[in-house]
Amino acid sequence: MKKTLSTTILSLVFSASSMALTPWTKGAFETGQYRNVFAEMGYSQADVDNKLREVFRDVFHGPNKVYFEVGDSMAYISDIKNHDVRTEGMSYGMMIAVQMNKKDIFDRLWRWSKRYMQHQQGTREGYFAWSCRTDGTHNAEGAASDGELYYITALIFASNRWGNHTGTDYLKEACHILDRTMPRGDRPMYLIDPETRLITFTPDGFGQRFTDPSYHIPAFYEVWARWAQDGRSDYWYDCARRSRELLHRATHPVTGLCPDMCQYDGTPLKPFGRRRGGTDCFRYDSWRVPMNIALDYEWSCTDGEWQRQYGERIQNFFFSQGIDTFADQYRTDGTLPSDDEILGAGGYRKLRHSIGLVATTAAASVMSSHEKSKDFVDALWNARHVPFDDGYFDAYYDGLLRLFAFMHLSGNYRIITPQS
Repeated sequence: MKKTLSTTILSLVFSASSMALTPWTKGAFETGQYRNVFAEMGYSQADVDNKLREVFRDVFHGPNKVYFEVGDSMAYISDIKNHDVRTEGMSYGMMIAVQMNKKDIFDRLWRWSKRYMQHQQGTREGYFAWSCRTDGTHNAEGAASDGELYYITALIFASNRWGNHTGTDYLKEACHILDRTMPRGDRPMYLIDPETRLITFTPDGFGQRFTDPSYHIPAFYEVWARWAQDGRSDYWYDCARRSRELLHRATHPVTGLCPDMCQYDGTPLKPFGRRRGGTDCFRYDSWRVPMNIALDYEWSCTDGEWQRQYGERIQNFFFSQGIDTFADQYRTDGTLPSDDEILGAGGYRKLRHSIGLVATTAAASVMSSHEKSKDFVDALWNARHVPFDDGYFDAYYDGLLRLFAFMHLSGNYRIITPQS
């Protein structure tokens, strides 16, 4: 009996969706290739392209946007719920802009960062004040090391994509940050701890005594080693190796969860400040770790065997908690935190099923071959970024992580090599 066209199409879609995803065993540094996991699962390329544009528009141009232009040459990204501008969001925005070839957005964000956030003299020269008001006034003078990590990498990519003769010498700016963050006798403020070669939590007397697992993106160091042209390639490759080793130690062997801050040996940090309770908790910073490990897997795959095991381990944990209901904070052993261990946000203090974590656990599917990985991808595709019943809404952090995950899973988060 002859099959109808519609029956054939349905059969092909079902066959695609029932096939296990197969992680690649070589990284893009070697192959120059990137997976489109959505397409592998049967989503049409047109739908994938439209979805990525929609998510980008939500962050940069929609009614709940976090990107705001200032005059004719600058712009900032604001953590709306906290009423400030952070190096985290500004450097994320620059990375997204260079990935999507949005030079105007990139340059606007960089000009605002350089004018208002970067210290131009003194002991902090080259570093960025991690939090400012939207008028550029500093809320804090110190830096948060992940901001510098993203600024440097985004600037190198901008140099590779657009060159250094269109108004900004991007490579010079990246190398200036790198040079100013290297240890010197007269300024012991370290972006990278000189003894362990691991990124610091903050480059100052307090925060450089420990690290944050979500700051570890080993493949970024490989970008620096290849294109920073600062004479430190071997050093950056060694930093990448040590970051991968730290992630082995910091992630729980059963759940895959990690604390939001830890000692350089990977053990949880002792309580301090507003984190007085629950230092052994997987929380907002920690959400980024699955996606960061996925990025290192996609680009480098140097640690591929462990990363594939990790991807399935952490997805197994969240699947066991309910694909549509898992909470956004846990102790690293997988138990729920007590009330005093829950870290609040935006004036609220409660556990949620947050789209930011839905996004990063879905990104881990690039490393995973088990059937569950497709459920995480579908969950992200179908998730609606809307306010919770009590009014809480995070257009900033949830929105940026959601956009990054769609870039990963559509094959649009790439190593930008020098253009001819």
